[in-house]
Amino acid sequence: MRLDKFLKVSRIIKRRMFAKDACDSDKVLINGKLSKPSSRVNVGDILEINFGNSSFKIEILEIKEHVRKDEADKLYKIL
Repeated sequence: MRLDKFLKVSRIIKRRMFAKDACDSDKVLINGKLSKPSSRVNVGDILEINFGNSSFKIEILEIKEHVRKDEADKLYKIL
């Protein structure tokens, strides 16, 4: 799955356009490497997301095309 779509589906970032902008601004790393919105993510990948003064890391646990709002947090684990 594309990185920008995963960020939106998992509801880490609310809109896909904002996810794309974050990736284009070098604010999202996959396994320590800069990523593009079209970069592929896999189960087990570590994403580092930097927003303003804060940053956090998540591990991808599952990838689904569609997920309900209450199940979105089961796609990843905050490290």
